[in-house]
Amino acid sequence: MSLRILLADDHVMFRDGIRPLINREEGMEVVGEAESGLATVHLAKKLEPDIIIMDISMPQLNGVEVTWKICEINPAIKVIILSMHSDRQFVIESLKAGAKAYLLKDSPFEELRRVIRAVAKDQVVLSPAITDIVIKNFIHFSKQEPSSAFSILSTRERQVLQLITEGRATKEIAEDLCLSIKTIESHRKQIMDKLNIHNVAELTKYAIREGLTQLE
Repeated sequence: MSLRILLADDHVMFRDGIRPLINREEGMEVVGEAESGLATVHLAKKLEPDIIIMDISMPQLNGVEVTWKICEINPAIKVIILSMHSDRQFVIESLKAGAKAYLLKDSPFEELRRVIRAVAKDQVVLSPAITDIVIKNFIHFSKQEPSSAFSILSTRERQVLQLITEGRATKEIAEDLCLSIKTIESHRKQIMDKLNIHNVAELTKYAIREGLTQLE
């Protein structure tokens, strides 16, 4: 039986490039593609793939938040983060969320192929450069961590913050997250109070700096 793989990346050219490589591999098949975080969650529920290969910088819901959701919805689905970012924060938060692997996008396909097969066996795999980051994190785990969006804001507040900074109106955010407008307004106020930031421009700068969203 082939490994059923879902590709999640907002860049069509990337998906077009990696899809045929995976499909040529014996025992692997791309069964779906998503271009946003919310679409990834939707397709994960619908298709129930064995593995999701996902960029960490996704519109509507970033890769870390998607990973949290996938692990809650169906722990059997294994997530591989494939990203341009080697920053410590991205790596650590992805692993905390439940990702089974974290690879850099400049890795050769041979490495991705090896990782897919290892993850299918429930192994955790990291790029060599990423391994060094994780080791350093554990060496210094006792040191006080600087405050970040992941420690200050709740999961829902991070989701709302990302959508706000991506230009979504309150009504649109409420529809995307299946919440009331009043609830979204409440989250927005809590976010601003916690961060002591009271305008969208500064919120956007903060979200980009924390890796919750990105500039196109």
